[in-house]
Amino acid sequence: MRQIRIPEQGKMIVEEAQKPQAGQGEVLLKIGYVGFCGSDLNTFLGRNLMAKEAVIPGHEIGATIESVGPDVPDILKPGMTVTVNPYTNCGHCAACRSGHPNACEFNETLGVQRDGAMRDYMVLPWTKVIPAPGIALRDCALIEPMSVGFHAVSRAKVTDSDTVLVFGCGMIGVGAIVRASLRGATVIAVDLDNEKLALAKRLGASYTINSKEQDLHTELTGLTNGLGPTVVVEAVGSVPTYQAAIDEVAFSGRVVCIGYSKNDVTFHTGLFVKKEINIHGSRNAMPSDFEAVIRYLQRGTCPKDELISAVVKPEEALAAMQKWVEAPGKVFRILVEFN
Repeated sequence: MRQIRIPEQGKMIVEEAQKPQAGQGEVLLKIGYVGFCGSDLNTFLGRNLMAKEAVIPGHEIGATIESVGPDVPDILKPGMTVTVNPYTNCGHCAACRSGHPNACEFNETLGVQRDGAMRDYMVLPWTKVIPAPGIALRDCALIEPMSVGFHAVSRAKVTDSDTVLVFGCGMIGVGAIVRASLRGATVIAVDLDNEKLALAKRLGASYTINSKEQDLHTELTGLTNGLGPTVVVEAVGSVPTYQAAIDEVAFSGRVVCIGYSKNDVTFHTGLFVKKEINIHGSRNAMPSDFEAVIRYLQRGTCPKDELISAVVKPEEALAAMQKWVEAPGKVFRILVEFN
């Protein structure tokens, strides 16, 4: 079988490997599509300090069950279209013990700390395989990144009385926009790209702001009657957006942090106290977030084609990644097709 590996910075190869077999409690998956995400891009650029050496990337998965091993329950059968929960959890750290396995201290995500799904076949424990009935194999690769945005909205306990500002209209930000809109909130999307902002409108944003062309504070003041958004989701990971999240959130508001900033961020901490801000980290996703995304995609209202920038073969993956490096702001998701 084929598999893609990033042997070192700036390089990507397709190599041959032996097809695995499902053992006890395991499922053999025929991989259909895998998405390249920001962590894969950073691994390719040598910036992902969490990635293992010479890793096989990929954790956004659309697959078909090829076979099941002994002791796999009947809910999983050969031929089923599925996606994958790509995170591990130890079961005994503080996060796991408190019911937050998504934030396990010793988590190893596929394609980062352990080899991922960019290959024709892979074996996983049955507990990590999620049926996705009624969703196209290709579109199953969108479930995991959207679930991360869904989880951020859950962290903020968003309701229909909230005004939610989302910084960043990439795939994770899109997930937050969709989930907040589904919960009845008024959603304001902020980005530097007008095409992404137009898509955000179609996905449920009530208002959009291009912060390169418009003054963010002035626009937010007008849209919120001077109160500010009650919830801010930071899905960019830049110094300016982190600082703006604190500056612009309403008094007694909530800030949810998803993005990883590559640089230290300096805050005037007086606003933490004066505003009595609730600041939440948001990591990965819970099984309930995956289920919510699956229900959303089953509705058939999501413009899925617009979320996929390109579909390439494994042999074309290196060129696709190089193009992404040249224009990172123009890409939603690049999918690698293994069919």
